[in-house]
Amino acid sequence: MSGKRIIFEGIIGWLIRIFWFSFFLGLIGIGVLFGAASVGLLGEMPDVSQLDNPRTNLATQIISSDAQVIGKLYFKDNRTPIQYKDIPSSLVNALIATEDERFYRHSGIDWKGTLRALVYLGKRGGASTISQQLARQLFVGTRDRNRVKAISQKIKEWIIAIRLERRYTKDEIIAMYLNIYDFGYQADGIESASRIFFNKQPNELLREESALLVGMLKNSSLYNPIRRPELTKGRRNIVFRQMYRNDFISKQELDSLVALPITTDFSPQSHIEGLAPYFRTYIQDFVTQWINNNPRSDGRYYNLYEDGLRVFTTIDSRLQAMAENAVGEHMQNLQAHFWAEAPSKSRAPFSSDLNDESVNRILNTSARRSERWRKMKNQGISEQEIWESFKKPTQMSVFSWSGDKDTIMTPMDSIVYYKHFLRASLMSMEPQTGNVKAWVGGINFKHFKFDQVKQGRRQVGSTFKPFLYATAIDQLKLSPCDEYPDSQYCIPALKYGNIQRWCPKNSNNKYGEVRTLSNGLANSINSLSARIMDMVGPGPIIQLVKKLGVSSPIDQVPSIALGTPDISLYELVGAYSVFANYGIYVEPNVVSRIEDKNGRLLYQAELNTKDVLSEESAYVVLSLLTGVSKYGTGTRLRHSFQQNNEFYKGLVTGYPYQFTNEIAGKTGTTQNHSDGWFMGMVPNLVTGVWVGGEDRSIHFSGITKGQGATMALPIWALYMRQAYEDSLNLQISKDKFIKPQNLTIELDCSKDIDLNELGF
Repeated sequence: MSGKRIIFEGIIGWLIRIFWFSFFLGLIGIGVLFGAASVGLLGEMPDVSQLDNPRTNLATQIISSDAQVIGKLYFKDNRTPIQYKDIPSSLVNALIATEDERFYRHSGIDWKGTLRALVYLGKRGGASTISQQLARQLFVGTRDRNRVKAISQKIKEWIIAIRLERRYTKDEIIAMYLNIYDFGYQADGIESASRIFFNKQPNELLREESALLVGMLKNSSLYNPIRRPELTKGRRNIVFRQMYRNDFISKQELDSLVALPITTDFSPQSHIEGLAPYFRTYIQDFVTQWINNNPRSDGRYYNLYEDGLRVFTTIDSRLQAMAENAVGEHMQNLQAHFWAEAPSKSRAPFSSDLNDESVNRILNTSARRSERWRKMKNQGISEQEIWESFKKPTQMSVFSWSGDKDTIMTPMDSIVYYKHFLRASLMSMEPQTGNVKAWVGGINFKHFKFDQVKQGRRQVGSTFKPFLYATAIDQLKLSPCDEYPDSQYCIPALKYGNIQRWCPKNSNNKYGEVRTLSNGLANSINSLSARIMDMVGPGPIIQLVKKLGVSSPIDQVPSIALGTPDISLYELVGAYSVFANYGIYVEPNVVSRIEDKNGRLLYQAELNTKDVLSEESAYVVLSLLTGVSKYGTGTRLRHSFQQNNEFYKGLVTGYPYQFTNEIAGKTGTTQNHSDGWFMGMVPNLVTGVWVGGEDRSIHFSGITKGQGATMALPIWALYMRQAYEDSLNLQISKDKFIKPQNLTIELDCSKDIDLNELGF
């Protein structure tokens, strides 16, 4: 027995020595493995600078003057970081309860959770702490399917997590983790996720919303509230139970919270959706140009899509929304009237006086400018094949005022279809500062990307006449009360560069009265404009207009008096602002400042001004323009004489407007009523509106519907009515324009006007 006992004890001792040898060898191996990983032998590890400044792509934010993010510029990552103080406690509690219960008690690795995961092979929860998950998101990447590589990745996560814990506070780690996670739908980080799924800031999230987002952290594709609301609800309720387990909520709160349905306010963010898309596109070009002209001190250039720049614009998000609503409301009604005219046109939507050759030329040009043509051309497809493709029926989604419609038509038919839609634009500016407050470049950015505010140039019609009058008043000191015969006036051939004798007709073809300058401008009397043109000549008018910021080419001919030049709405609003600013031109401004991601100032806008007109001349023109809304072509802003006219009832919702404050304005209608304009001014806001077809041959058949007072003026009225309803916050003035002292020009020449005489 003693021999056996000795042998048994020897075996036990031998086994114990093997165990301790293996144990210490394992420890040494683990130590070597961790050491090798820490120095990068198992793959690249972040250095100190990378840990202190982990690289994440940050979207450039476009911020309105009322501190609203109206858009972002990014390639892949729509990420805007927020600080811990901006994260609600409900979100933090849900995160810790669900993802890392001992977060505040470990230093990067939860050894208790790790042992549990090893014993139960992960069936009772994983072992990754928030710090490890952050390490994986920032530096390690998606877990490899190769087991050996996956183990090395896990070791790297542990090491990086410990290093992160040494460099950052717990609160900072939570903020970094929530800022880095991809929630899907381009919701990169908690700020974007809050906006996209709930249309609110993170600090406004309710407990059930916080729990939903934390539930998505497990797998944002699987637990998707838009596509799988019931599955997401189940995951959200697990988060609630974890919160109860960790004493963040009571049993009563748990019972009430798990019963709540999944509710979202899904607001996807993209470059073609959201507020002010035309303006945001212009801002993209603006900032790109600034970046190209302003390299950093080390010679590198900022990246517009990754460096997290903050672009503070002059746009007011409230006015912008009102402007877009006004354009949409009126254009939908106006379009219905335009569609109703189509059956009477042999070549709808084009004017009936166009021949087939002209129509085909327009359509072929549009085809060559289309995205389809460009893509097929870049692919090396022959022109013959491209033309054939435009004749083949294709499934597509097309624009309509009641929403996009799925249909089948040939690409050429779709070009004709889109030609039917009238276009519109609006720009609003503060004349004293040049700050642009609203910018609507078209009726729908997704389908009509051409910006009619800055890119588009159209004939301006009678909106050019104030520049004619301003020149005469400034140079000749004419008074609004000066009277002239309303008879057809002719300028001889070659006198001002005109080849032929120029004898413009009044729009109503009526003559015989004696009219004051005030009455002549208010009612856009062409014969009076011709007479004034002969007094000053086109040269001085063009010189003035150039000083007013108009860079579009203008021919030096008498016909400019009636608005033949093509000018952009952007230029026209800037020029009109000189009158509201008493002769001082202020260059339109869209960006107030640019900051980097840390708030360091990179660009500050400067006021660019110059004296153009005397204060007296500018005010006299203002007084003339107030007559437009009092007794001229803009009287529908005030009077209700249209209310019995069925056309106006159907055309504009809520008509008449009955404004009572002083309004300076000017309507404009071009030849064949191809373009309708209205320029409206109150003391601290100048707004211009244009409406027309894509081509000049697309227009209403008659002046009643085709004039600027019908096409464009209602948009201004709808917009301003909304602005005045919120005037306490927006502070849009209802005051009169301030009359300068010591005026030398007589202004008191008012008289009653017979509205029937004006054709209403």
